[in-house]
Amino acid sequence: MATGSSTPKDAFSTRGQDGGAANWASGARRIPPIQCLVTFEALARLRSVTQSAEELCVTPSAVSHRVKQLEQILGTRLFGRADFSLTTEGSAYLAQVREGLSALQRFPGSDATPGKRRLKLAVTPTFARAILIPRLRQFTEVYPEIDLALQVSIPLLDVVAEDADLVVRFGPGHYADMEHVEIARDMVTPLASPAFLREHGPFERPGDLEGIPLLRSPLEPWRTWFAACGLDWPAPSEGSQFNDIGLMCDAAAAGMGVALVRLKLGAPWLDQGTLVRLFDIQAPSPHAHYLCWRTGTMDRWECAAFAEWLQRAMN
Repeated sequence: MATGSSTPKDAFSTRGQDGGAANWASGARRIPPIQCLVTFEALARLRSVTQSAEELCVTPSAVSHRVKQLEQILGTRLFGRADFSLTTEGSAYLAQVREGLSALQRFPGSDATPGKRRLKLAVTPTFARAILIPRLRQFTEVYPEIDLALQVSIPLLDVVAEDADLVVRFGPGHYADMEHVEIARDMVTPLASPAFLREHGPFERPGDLEGIPLLRSPLEPWRTWFAACGLDWPAPSEGSQFNDIGLMCDAAAAGMGVALVRLKLGAPWLDQGTLVRLFDIQAPSPHAHYLCWRTGTMDRWECAAFAEWLQRAMN
């Protein structure tokens, strides 16, 4: 058994790693008060005691007192003349102070602008391009204090952004793991490029699609539209396949085949004339877009504000 005074292994005064902690603790006592550092930065930037006092919501005498206190702690003069020009030491220290204050303003894992609320939104690609982005300026104008961070998500195929605050999912709407609300339902109909129609048409009835290249996507099954037309056809088992409706629309516009597309998502291509409808027949999509969130998310006002805005914008 050891005799005499002994030092516990977890004491800050031990050498090595704990010794480093002791050195830091000793140094921490010499760190100037944060209000002195903030005041020094403001006075160096504004060069006016009155303006610095107004910015910091203190009296001019408090500004002078804090700067003098800082100089006493550091043991050096920071300002050389009555116009508040910096000494050589003051200029060097100002750079360090600004770097430190900037670091304190950044919360770990976040690069959002200080004072703003950050909202992470995971959204399906074509919904983002065709529906959300054209409307998003309305939201940013009403809520300039919210910074949006958009991420791509394809939940139907298990491509998800797990750290998102809100998620736009496209699917059947049975989400036991999240709360959700339906935001968009749509109709589907076949679309193709004008050149494809000229080459393979005319298409006068649904049966004319027999033998025609049909572009496929697990996001929009052809059997939905076949059933609406009274066709007892199986889902196509051959042909190009896409997990993004926008890519499938681009492929159809390039003449690769006929795509079954939701009309709202296909609007940009229809408006530009790169895709056209083959028939007047349309069918309800078995899937819809839903806004989803974990329990408790709507307690944050920025999440509730976006959810309310999105539902209005989709009507």
